[in-house]
Amino acid sequence: MTDDHDRILDCMTRMTGDNQPFALATVVRTRDATSAKAGAKAVIRADSSIEGWIGGNCTRGAVVKAATQALADGRPRLIRVGPAGETDELDDIESHRSHCPSGGTTDVFIEPVLPRPALLVLGASPTGMALLAVGKAAGFAVTVAAPADAAEAIAGADWRIEGYDLSAAPRAAESFIVVATQGRRDREALEAALGTGAGYVAFVGSRRKAGKLKDDLAAAGVAAERIAAIRAPAGLDIGAATPGEIALSVLADIVRERRQGARPEPRVSEPARSAKKRGAESGPGCH
Repeated sequence: MTDDHDRILDCMTRMTGDNQPFALATVVRTRDATSAKAGAKAVIRADSSIEGWIGGNCTRGAVVKAATQALADGRPRLIRVGPAGETDELDDIESHRSHCPSGGTTDVFIEPVLPRPALLVLGASPTGMALLAVGKAAGFAVTVAAPADAAEAIAGADWRIEGYDLSAAPRAAESFIVVATQGRRDREALEAALGTGAGYVAFVGSRRKAGKLKDDLAAAGVAAERIAAIRAPAGLDIGAATPGEIALSVLADIVRERRQGARPEPRVSEPARSAKKRGAESGPGCH
């Protein structure tokens, strides 16, 4: 049991460090004959592979299904897997019918563990630095890309990138990206932001300036649908004037988009996609 517990902790630590979403399933109660007992745990990855033990096939399928839903909506849930009569009309418990001949019932608590939302700020302007501050305060993992001479200004970022080559930016495609260059290499930064494929790209600047940049990008061959998706001017219209107020309006728009929009399916990075295959080749462990 100690070895299993250590392996689960190691798996969670590795996946958290790699910004991988996962769900932790814990057996909290059993009744009659079950293969897993209270306290058993397992990590369910976004690709539905499992590290740990929470029961045989009768329980496993229900847990994976519920874990997938938890990763999609971000909500924990308590499920009960058992025969008819044990799973009928349960308050606050999600029921899953089991046809296993043992007739046992298993209650499992499933908790999604999701990476911090990612905010990518391009530019070290006063508005960009204000956005770094409010983004960190709101719980975002913040990456700032800016010219080399701005290194001191962006010391508080989780990650720093010199220049606007975003190929090494962590989780760029799933980030909320804000171009806050404000006159310093605007087009280069905006083109780099669009090149990530991120669904949210906002530009801090006037509508007129944004229009000119969009025309330039179109002339350079950037796809029309990508250009049309640029949010400009960035932020909610709250009459913001100072860098701090503009940053607040931008973050408010991001939070609204994140909370009201449909939560995307968890992104599965290449290490997670191949977890099952590597597990078969190299034996048990977290990948």
